[in-house]
Amino acid sequence: MIRIDECKDKILSSEMEKRFLELYMDPSLLSYEKERYIRAIDRFRELYGEEQIVIFSAPGRTEVMGNHTDHQHGEVIAASINRDAIAVVHPTGDNTIRITSGDFPQIEVDLQDLSPCPGKENGTKSIIKGVVRGFVDRGYRVGGFCAYATSDVLIGAGLSSSASFETLIGTILSGLFNEACVSSEEIAVIGQYAENVYFGKPCGLMDQMACSVGGLIHVDFQNPEKAGVERIDFDLCSVGYSLCITDTKSSHHDLTSEYAAIPREMKEIAGFFNREYLLGTSIQELIVHSSELRERFGDRAFLRAIHFVKENDRVRCGVEALKREDVGAFLEQVRLSGKSSAEVLQNVYVSSDVTHQNVSVALAVSDAVLDPKTSAHRVHGGGFAGTIQAFLRNEDVSSYKEVMDSVFGHDACQVLKIRLIGGTRVVG
Repeated sequence: MIRIDECKDKILSSEMEKRFLELYMDPSLLSYEKERYIRAIDRFRELYGEEQIVIFSAPGRTEVMGNHTDHQHGEVIAASINRDAIAVVHPTGDNTIRITSGDFPQIEVDLQDLSPCPGKENGTKSIIKGVVRGFVDRGYRVGGFCAYATSDVLIGAGLSSSASFETLIGTILSGLFNEACVSSEEIAVIGQYAENVYFGKPCGLMDQMACSVGGLIHVDFQNPEKAGVERIDFDLCSVGYSLCITDTKSSHHDLTSEYAAIPREMKEIAGFFNREYLLGTSIQELIVHSSELRERFGDRAFLRAIHFVKENDRVRCGVEALKREDVGAFLEQVRLSGKSSAEVLQNVYVSSDVTHQNVSVALAVSDAVLDPKTSAHRVHGGGFAGTIQAFLRNEDVSSYKEVMDSVFGHDACQVLKIRLIGGTRVVG
């Protein structure tokens, strides 16, 4: 740990600039991040009065390819981004976790009561309990601490604010009580458990894995407990490209049933072939049995199964394109992925509310202003609301951002960097 005044001096010195550049990848953000950390430290001291602290960070993530394949034990390309959640922390030596996040009231978790919260699943307390339970069940040590947390990962924008927070709690528990020996992959699995069992959202493992591991990664979820993680050595900036995420200002609130329907319908198709998940199902099998599948499970379930099988193929093609730095081939796979998500997976708007289609509007506007020969855009993350993603040449970023901001509001379009570090102790 480090004393608060010493920590503040260190953050404001040039000594920390290398560390901040590792985390935030952009020299123009140094002043902002230093001020952000100082504000968080001051708020922690105001709330808890402790003088010895540790600061942890966990990034948000961007899905690059593999839309809704992880929960069927498929493959994805994902990356952590230079937007994160940070926590100023002090171990208390008791059996209570106390966390204040932003301007919200303090949350307390009694470590002697880690039972789920019936009727209150969709809350921060549930996530904390779930992560702690995951550590306990795996034989790791846990303990009480107080913390002030703040996040730049946009809530509801498809950048995985919940997975970032799960990673943050897991990284704190690993760092404070387990000598940082819990692997980033296991922290991700524990985070998924917390979200599935305690938070009540039947997500796959991609979000947590990208946040926890860091960098641009190819993940094979054939065995989720020991997912195969391959880092991809590819730098967008070095080939003259940027990643833009546009927040369409539509909320994920009350969309859990829409997300849950996707894995449920895919599993219904898998069950027809006596499989628990769609992994291993071929297009030929789907076509041969198409009449019976459509009659028993409906056309949407059938289409979503096709999306899974073909999306897995696209991920593999995308990985190979990135490895050989073939930008054109990579962009083509992203375009195909986006087309399939919109038309086959059908996750760009909610069919019960066709008057609100923010994501569809963002895709259509991007299609109108971007050159398909040098760019690619697609729905981002879970879909139905939130954000879209675009890969485009650096020289086209300014004009694209201007258009998207004019449609969705000031700074709706953000230019992001791929962060090479996942959940980590920053200082202390």
